[in-house]
Amino acid sequence: MSAVRIGAAAAHFGRDIRRSIAKVESIIADARRQGLALLVLPDGTLGGYLGDLKHPDPGSLPPSVRLDGAELQRLQAAARDMVVCLGLTEENDAGGRHNTAVCFQGDGILGVHRKVHQPLGESEVYVAGRTFEAFDTPIGRMGLLIDYDKTFPEAARSLALDGAVVLACLSAWPASTTDRASRLPKDRQSRLFDIYDAARAAENQVVLVSSNQTGITGGLRFLGQAKVISPGGEALARTDSKGGLAIAELDIAAEIGRSRRVLRHLEERVVESYRSTASARFSDTSEEPLR
Repeated sequence: MSAVRIGAAAAHFGRDIRRSIAKVESIIADARRQGLALLVLPDGTLGGYLGDLKHPDPGSLPPSVRLDGAELQRLQAAARDMVVCLGLTEENDAGGRHNTAVCFQGDGILGVHRKVHQPLGESEVYVAGRTFEAFDTPIGRMGLLIDYDKTFPEAARSLALDGAVVLACLSAWPASTTDRASRLPKDRQSRLFDIYDAARAAENQVVLVSSNQTGITGGLRFLGQAKVISPGGEALARTDSKGGLAIAELDIAAEIGRSRRVLRHLEERVVESYRSTASARFSDTSEEPLR
């Protein structure tokens, strides 16, 4: 495959889904003018994210949509041949909610991921997903992660072992709620957000496309910091804490081939030496973790 242009968005999305759809259509149109083959939008693109991680307000939750609903159909029409990933609150058949990432083109949905790892009070609102599964797209095999998922190396590794060469990580990642810095670039969560992006790309030798919300919802202030990361862990393009598109042009197969020319992390694992993470249990006696 020849070089393609990939974009990660930093943008604010709130509760008004109609307004969000119009904003996404505008971003897609801008991305098309810039020749993007892949556009990754944040977690909560349709309907926003929670305003309080510890004790979500039942009266101010993101509105939910269905994957076969008119909202996504309208955005699929806007996407046409572009691959677009975005986050939403999905309504399931049992009346529950999932924090969901969906990847699509004009002719339909390519892949879906329901967030597995739930920080703090998120489980009061969302039903957790159960799996990490890669899927095929015109730009290569992809996998989806939703913000806190990328904290766990096993999540990205599972997708890479399933053949994903591009990981799209959609976030609504806020500044620390317990140890907030006066400036976002100095916030501990700002540093961790960047570390996780680089580590997940480098350890799996894949391209990672990281989007994030900006602005404020309730008591949460989001970091932005959208970026495209090379298989070597280098930020090829990035935004700051304000809205924008981080755009990089690269030949995905060539970049991954170059990264794996000498060291091939996935093949060189010594799996018989590792403790099974499926059966391991961790006992934590520390205080409540910072977020």
